[in-house]
Amino acid sequence: MPAEGSLPQRVTIREVGPRDGLQSERPLSLGDRARLIGALSRAGIPKIEAVSFVSPRAVPAMANAAQVWAAAERAPGVLYSALVPNRRGAEAAVEAGGFHSLQGFLAASDGYNTKNVGKTVQESVADVADVVRVARGAGITAECSISGAFGDPYGGDVAPERVADVASTVAAAGVDGVSVGDTTGMATPSRVWRVVELLRGRVPHLRLNLHFHDTRGTAMANVLAAMQAGVTEFDASIGGLGGSPFAPGTNGNLCTEDLVHMLVDMGIETGIDFDALMEAARVAEEVVGHPLAGQVAKAGPRWDVVGRNG
Repeated sequence: MPAEGSLPQRVTIREVGPRDGLQSERPLSLGDRARLIGALSRAGIPKIEAVSFVSPRAVPAMANAAQVWAAAERAPGVLYSALVPNRRGAEAAVEAGGFHSLQGFLAASDGYNTKNVGKTVQESVADVADVVRVARGAGITAECSISGAFGDPYGGDVAPERVADVASTVAAAGVDGVSVGDTTGMATPSRVWRVVELLRGRVPHLRLNLHFHDTRGTAMANVLAAMQAGVTEFDASIGGLGGSPFAPGTNGNLCTEDLVHMLVDMGIETGIDFDALMEAARVAEEVVGHPLAGQVAKAGPRWDVVGRNG
């Protein structure tokens, strides 16, 4: 367990709404998807996962990635990434141009990996290695998402040691960083501490990002636990949009504006313009056409309430 009160001064948020957030929604128009990327870019979010070069048959909501990316307004200084499943997807992303990093992916266990991509974890390692080679050839960063790291809906519990083993394997394949995903919201703080401890011991050179879902209401507690363990980068999705279409149950992501609101009040810097972020949340709700899960959008930020009554 980490020392009490050990928190970072600054946290980096990678916005995944345009990709993970929209992949389970009805397919949106190219213009609406580009509009969301633009709104998020204007909020000063330091990293944005913008599109996914996956099969449109498997994930129809992610079709036409190159066209969406070409139409999107981008901001100087923002690091944009693309999710890619294999060499073909990586090559398409490089051809589209403008990405800081390519994000390969696999699961921590075979059950979810087979359901998601029709392969064992070991078979997917070869795809990650291909992504690394393409990224290296283009002079950009290669990272890997490890999904289902805290539990597999098709295979049961996932041991923290298994997550560390998979991270070590993709590290050997050459990735620069890993994003450890709680795809079905099974993580709790003590599990987060154990996974982070093992990763710090086994692959200390890898940049570490954590990706929490709020399926069981523990996402914010898990962020606090991870910060106490020294993690300073997290994925989040505007309005809490998203989740895997290949996992059962409610799988909404950690909500970006709720997370930023908490961090601001804790005195932890993010570099994000909160008012512009709330405008992006409004845009997200408009383009998907239904209410989103964000709580701050409903209740208002704490400082507004205090100001009205102060």
